[in-house]
Amino acid sequence: QVQLVESGGGLVQAGGSLRLSCAASGIAFSFNPMAWYRQGPGKQREFVARIITIGSTAYADSVKGRFTISRDNTKNTVYLQMNSLKPEDTGVYYCNIPETDYWGQGTQVTVSS
Repeated sequence: QVQLVESGGGLVQAGGSLRLSCAASGIAFSFNPMAWYRQGPGKQREFVARIITIGSTAYADSVKGRFTISRDNTKNTVYLQMNSLKPEDTGVYYCNIPETDYWGQGTQVTVSS
């Protein structure tokens, strides 16, 4: 049974930082790409970042240079380091295995101005 469990969300002021974690189980983690998506208030879910292998990453233009996706295959965990946060980064952040229907429950990120 595949499980993705996100953590690390919270309330932060604009300009601040947060690090999200997603712990995966039930999969051969090191062989799978992993991704982060987010859904802001009244918006559709959107792509944030993806990591295939260590060093092979992709980002949405809106987060390039501010967010960093990484993974620790020894811990079956993918991270999203978010710096220079803006109010428009507010939303629920979800972990996903690309091209599957496996999603975590989401973690709320709120950035106050």
